[in-house]
Amino acid sequence: MENYFSNISLISLVLKWKWHIGVIIFMAGLLSAIFSGPVFITPKFKSVGVIYPSNIAPYSEESETEQMVQWLNAIDIKDSIIKKFNLSEHYKIDPAYKYHYSTLLNKYSKHVKINKTMYESVEIEVLDKDPQVACDMVNAVIYYFNLKVRGIHREKYNEVFRMAKKMLEVKRQNLDTVAAKLYNIRTQYGIIDYGHQAREVSRGFLRTVDGNNAAKNINMPEVMKLKKNLEEMGGEFVINNTRLYDILRLYTDLEKEYEMAFYDANKEFTYANIVSHPVVADKKSSPVRWLIVFYTVIITLFFSLVVIIFVENKQQIQQDIKAK
Repeated sequence: MENYFSNISLISLVLKWKWHIGVIIFMAGLLSAIFSGPVFITPKFKSVGVIYPSNIAPYSEESETEQMVQWLNAIDIKDSIIKKFNLSEHYKIDPAYKYHYSTLLNKYSKHVKINKTMYESVEIEVLDKDPQVACDMVNAVIYYFNLKVRGIHREKYNEVFRMAKKMLEVKRQNLDTVAAKLYNIRTQYGIIDYGHQAREVSRGFLRTVDGNNAAKNINMPEVMKLKKNLEEMGGEFVINNTRLYDILRLYTDLEKEYEMAFYDANKEFTYANIVSHPVVADKKSSPVRWLIVFYTVIITLFFSLVVIIFVENKQQIQQDIKAK
């Protein structure tokens, strides 16, 4: 019942002061509409791009999307955007100002928003007074992101490439060394196929050669000479021949790694799949004038009622004092 009478009292108060309240609210609405106009507040246009990570391997427990957000917020990407669009002049920040760079970065962070979405994509949002600049800045952020990741990957792949090249050169030298030794054994000692020649020397030495009168035709001086050569250099031949094939197998594997490293170091991949391309906005994003007017009217009404209640209570208190 008390609340009912309080509501009645408030309504009575509003009706009593209705003209005052009406004029105040009208003036507040009119002034907020004027001061939220383009003359006082520069309109901002929004451009948005949505991208997914591509060709990116996650680090530690960080997902590809989280890694992408870190890279997009990298200071060198910000510096590239600042330089490309001459944001010092665009945001009207004097380069001679003591805190020029930190102020510029603060302005950048207010105009460029990069956030991970619930769908594991990344949203790049740019606000600017020029709708074309806003759109171009989104595209530029994506471009410099691709450039940065490609540079990081290329640096790492070049390390692998240089190491593979070095190992390939070492194995090539080993191969040449072993091949030279084998060439020397073949030319000076006549050992070409150790297994086959050893069997033939044994047959000749033991005179077990098949065929009529074959044993009489054996060239024993040559057999003995080859036997001596096999005894002296046969083991060296087998060792180097086996090593040659081992090195050739390793060399072939290293060649594959070298070719893959060369490919990785020179590939021109992109690292962002663009789901939603930025467009040039045809309607401003801020300020929202009707919202400013609405909140101004509500706040003005509230404070008007507070002041009226205070004035009414003050009069009542003064009357009570006089009555006593």
